Amino acid sequence: MNPLSPPVTEIAGHKLTVEQTSYLEGWFAGLRNRGFAFSDVAPNPAAEPSRAHLEDLIPEERIKRELHPLDAYPLLLQHAAANQAPDRENLFRFKWQGLFFLTPNKEAFMARLRIPGGELKSFQLREIARIARELTTGYIQITTRANLQIRLIEPRNAPEVLRRIQGVGLHTRGAGADNIRNLTCDPASGLDPAELVETLPLVRELGQMILNHREFYDLPRKFNIAVHGGGAISSVEDTNDIGWRAVRVFARGSSASPPCSDDHISNGLTPGVYFRCALGGATGHKGFASDLDVLVRPEDLVKATSALIRVYLNNGNRTDRKKARLKHLLDTWSLDRYREETERLLGRPFLRLSKEASPIVDSAHPTPQPHPHVGVFAQKQAGLNWIGVFVPVGQLTIRQLERLAELAELYGSGDLRLTVWQSLVLPNIPDAYVETVKKALTRLGFDWRQSNLRSGFVACTGNSYCKFASTNTKAHALNLMDYLDRKLQLDTPVNIHLTGCPNSCAQHYIGDIGLLGTKVKVEGETLEGYHVFVGGGFGDRAAIGRQLFSSVSVRQIQTTIERMLTNFLKCRREKETFHSFAGRHELGRLQELLGAEG
Repeated sequence: MNPLSPPVTEIAGHKLTVEQTSYLEGWFAGLRNRGFAFSDVAPNPAAEPSRAHLEDLIPEERIKRELHPLDAYPLLLQHAAANQAPDRENLFRFKWQGLFFLTPNKEAFMARLRIPGGELKSFQLREIARIARELTTGYIQITTRANLQIRLIEPRNAPEVLRRIQGVGLHTRGAGADNIRNLTCDPASGLDPAELVETLPLVRELGQMILNHREFYDLPRKFNIAVHGGGAISSVEDTNDIGWRAVRVFARGSSASPPCSDDHISNGLTPGVYFRCALGGATGHKGFASDLDVLVRPEDLVKATSALIRVYLNNGNRTDRKKARLKHLLDTWSLDRYREETERLLGRPFLRLSKEASPIVDSAHPTPQPHPHVGVFAQKQAGLNWIGVFVPVGQLTIRQLERLAELAELYGSGDLRLTVWQSLVLPNIPDAYVETVKKALTRLGFDWRQSNLRSGFVACTGNSYCKFASTNTKAHALNLMDYLDRKLQLDTPVNIHLTGCPNSCAQHYIGDIGLLGTKVKVEGETLEGYHVFVGGGFGDRAAIGRQLFSSVSVRQIQTTIERMLTNFLKCRREKETFHSFAGRHELGRLQELLGAEG
C-alpha cells in the first residue's frame, strides 16, 4: 500500500463508499504536502511494564493483559442491563471503576470515591447524599484514606452512580486494585498557622497527573501516597508507599535555627522549605517507610513522585501477588539503587543530605494537641476557625451529609475536608458562628470536643460488608467506646484501632491498642474475637505494636481493655503516655501488669 493511501478500505465489514475514499485520499494528500507520511508514526508498543514472561504472570496480571480494566466499561453496561453480578474476572476489572462487589456478604457493589486531599464542596456532599438515597440503602462511611465509600449498589444502578459522581467533579477511577489509592495530605492545609507549606495544591496537581496518565493504572499492586506539610493533623505519611514530609532548612548560624550539633547547610542547599521522602511503608506488613536521604523543592514534588512511581511500575513483582508491594521490591533493592533509578528517569540527581552532617530541619508542630483532628482551632486567617468533627468510626447517614453541607454553606465557605482518622474538618467558620456550629454538630450526633478516649477510635468496615473481616469491627468499636466511657477517665490520649483481618485497613499495628479480628472457640462455640496488640505509634513515635493477648472473645474484650487501661493508670510514671509505658516494658512484664485482676 502506498504510505499516503488511506490505511483502511472498510469499516465494520462494510466497504468504504466513493465519497469516504475520496475524503480520506484528500486528507492523506494534505499530510503529504506537509511532509508527513503514515509510516512516520511509530506503532504503539504493547505495554509491558513487567520483565516476566506472560506464562509466568499471576492470574490478575493475565486478566489485565487480556483486556485493560479501564476498557471494561462496556462490560459494566452489559451487567447493568441484565442486573447481573460480575464473574471473577470482571469483579477484578470493575475495581478500576471504583466498584467492589461485596459477595458473599451482599449481592451488591460498594463504590469508593477518589477525593484528593479529602477536599469536598457542599454541592458534592449534597449529590452524594442524593445518590445514596435514590440508588443505595444509604450507608456511607469515611475511610482511613480521607475518602468516602457508598454501599449496596445494585448492578443495574452502577453506571448511573458513576455518572452522577463524575457529574459533580469527583471520580472513582482507580480507587481499588493495582492503582494509586486516594491521595492524602494535611486536612488543615492552608488554614494551620504552623504549617510549613500548603500541601493541598500539590495533591490536587498530583491527582490530575495520575488521572491523566494511563500507565499509572497498571501497577504491580496497590500504592499509597501521602504528603504532610508540618501541620497539626498527621497524615501518617510514614505508613505510605511514598511519604513526603515538609522540613525547613535554616541558614548556617541563623538565630532562627534551633540548637543542634549539625549546625550547617550541606551540599550548597539554600535555606527554605523542602520535602523529605520516605519509601515502602506498609504497616499491614509491619513496616514503616524508609528515608530516601533526599530533599525535594515543593515545585518539583509532582515530577519526583511521577518518577518514583515509574520505577516501581517497571520493576515491581508481577509473579507473586504476596510480594508485589513497593516494600517487597525494597527488600531486594537498596535505597541507593532505587534513588539512582529514579534520578535516571528524572534526568538529574536529587538534592542530597550530606554524608557527614544533615542540615538543620524542623517540622514539629510547636503546640502539639491531643487528637488534633478534633476541636476548634484558630486559622491563620484572622477571625476564622476550623472545627475538627468527631464522626464515630466514620459512619454517616444521608441526613447528616445534607446537614453538614448546609452548615458549610451557612456558616463557612462551603468547603469540607475529610481526614485519615475517619473524621472531618469544617473550615473558615467566623468567630461569631463557632458556638452555633458546635450546637448543630452535637444535635447531629457528632462532637467537636476532643476526648482522650473516643477521639482515638478507628475501625475498618468489618464483616457486615467485607468478606475478609472476621468481626463486626464498627459495632464492637461503638460498644467499646461507650463501655469504657462509663468505666474510666483518661488524662492522656489513647488510640484504639480495630481491624477485621490481616489486611489491616484500620492499621491496628500503629494504635496504642490494636485489635485484630479473629474467630475464637469458647466451649465448642465459635465466637468473634480479637488478638490484642500494644505500643504502636507513628511519626516521631513510630513503632509496630506487639501482640499482648491472643484470641480474646468479644464477650471478654470490653473488660479486657478496661483492665488494661485501669492498670496502666495505676502503674505508669507521672503523666506517662500509654505508648511510652508500653515501650519501656518487656512483653512478659506488660502481660503481668496490664492483665492483672483488680
